[in-house]
Amino acid sequence: MTVHGSRFTVFLTLVATLGGLLFGYDTAVVNGAEKSLVSLYIMKALDPSNAAYSISLISQYRLLVVFVFYLVALVVSGQLIRLLGIRKGGLISLVLLACLSIYVFMYLSRTMPSTDNSPEVKAYLDSVKGFVVASALIGCIIGGALAGFVSKSLGRKKGLVVSALAFTVSAVGAWQPEALNFFGTLDVYSFVIYRIIGGIGVGLASMLSPMYIAEIAPANIRGKLVSWNQFAIIFGMLVIYFVNWFIARNGNETWLVNEGWRWMFFSGIIPSGVFLLLLFFVPETPRFLVMKGREEKALKILRRISGEQEAGRILGEIKDTLHESATPWLSYGFLLIFIGIMLSVFQQFVGINVVLYYAGNIFRNMGASTDSSLLQTIIVGAINLLFTVVAIVSVDRFGRKPLMVIGALAMAVSMTCLGFTFYLSQPGLLALVFMLTYTAGFAMSWGPVTWVLLSEIFPNSIRGAMSIAVSAQWIANLLVSWTFPIMNDNTGLTSLFNHGFSYWIYALMGLLAALFVWKLVPETKGRTLEEIEKIWKK
Repeated sequence: MTVHGSRFTVFLTLVATLGGLLFGYDTAVVNGAEKSLVSLYIMKALDPSNAAYSISLISQYRLLVVFVFYLVALVVSGQLIRLLGIRKGGLISLVLLACLSIYVFMYLSRTMPSTDNSPEVKAYLDSVKGFVVASALIGCIIGGALAGFVSKSLGRKKGLVVSALAFTVSAVGAWQPEALNFFGTLDVYSFVIYRIIGGIGVGLASMLSPMYIAEIAPANIRGKLVSWNQFAIIFGMLVIYFVNWFIARNGNETWLVNEGWRWMFFSGIIPSGVFLLLLFFVPETPRFLVMKGREEKALKILRRISGEQEAGRILGEIKDTLHESATPWLSYGFLLIFIGIMLSVFQQFVGINVVLYYAGNIFRNMGASTDSSLLQTIIVGAINLLFTVVAIVSVDRFGRKPLMVIGALAMAVSMTCLGFTFYLSQPGLLALVFMLTYTAGFAMSWGPVTWVLLSEIFPNSIRGAMSIAVSAQWIANLLVSWTFPIMNDNTGLTSLFNHGFSYWIYALMGLLAALFVWKLVPETKGRTLEEIEKIWKK
């Protein structure tokens, strides 16, 4: 690669990683606003004088849950049909939808809780809280599922443009959900809808940003460059932690509940606007251009990236692996799809987004004030960023598998110890240390390296199959984020385990994740995308 080509590649990588930055920014912003949202929209439902509001909140929640379940079922059905074909996939989808319909009928047939029955109402409100906080993830599932279609039809670049627009609309809508409530719902669910729109942007960017980087990066530095996308995700989280903390310091608790949290969401228009502007200065990826028959333009870009001598060879390799325009996703066997799905699922089941979304809540359970909890969250973000750099430096040197196994074991030990600090009523400095070691373990392994592997293991001819792994990741993320407050605030579990139970579940997932990588995931270090494809052909 020439010096000019190196600079051009770095520029393209930095622009693409802004999608990752917005990913982190948009998903972590709720961390600072969570307490305010609960106080403003949810907790007043416990007041007997607000019985009508309580009934509306719960009834609309139940209807939205039904809608979300059907939406996720349709996403899964579409992926099954694409994976297994119309006959097998369609049959399984019909069974899935039939079972869901039975469940929905039973769910909606349940008697509405009495507003005088505060334990039952509180259980509902814990679930509503998880739903509101995790609402962006519903959009992430949609965006992740659509990312394969978008990448193939619109292209990698235009897909990122759609993502940037969704971020912008979400930032404005979440800022003023009351004034911009065109949906006929309670204001809290207007907020949820705008968060879902932002989630669609996140879902698209979560696949398209690493895909774009992987397709323009030379093999010898591809792992490092794709890892920069994860660095951008974590950097986006750290930036919004600082923004949240700065905003929270500009008023008292009442101001934060009524106004402060709105500016946390509105601040997102700055990075989304910069991202949208810069996307007009980057080209489409050579692999997509070849897929669309625009070989001359692809060769021109390859010359800028890899130099005159290498461009022709790389173009030939790309053409050899794109000869099948409608290749079935199972052409390379079920193991490839299974590995992609399980990498995504384990990345979430180890519990990372509980730390990222609910860190303020966790620190308040440790006895910290709102201001202190936000400051401690910044420390978590800084550790996350620092050890992501460790992964970037080492992923092409030590390989993907060693980092993934070591990181999973480190997370399992840290979560086990963190659970015991709560169980033994010692959630002080020691608990903070275990949370930091857990974050470090994730940041040096499953955070960036999962995205590196996902961007590498899917062959060119079925690159869209990566969307099934991304969809699985967001479904797993939604499950973890939605269920954490249900487990963590459950009266029975709290009395038995003192907030420690959920952390032990995540520790078990860490052990299973290490075993999975050790046994099934191939090493991809130093191989071109075309060489990796040969692994699956064997």
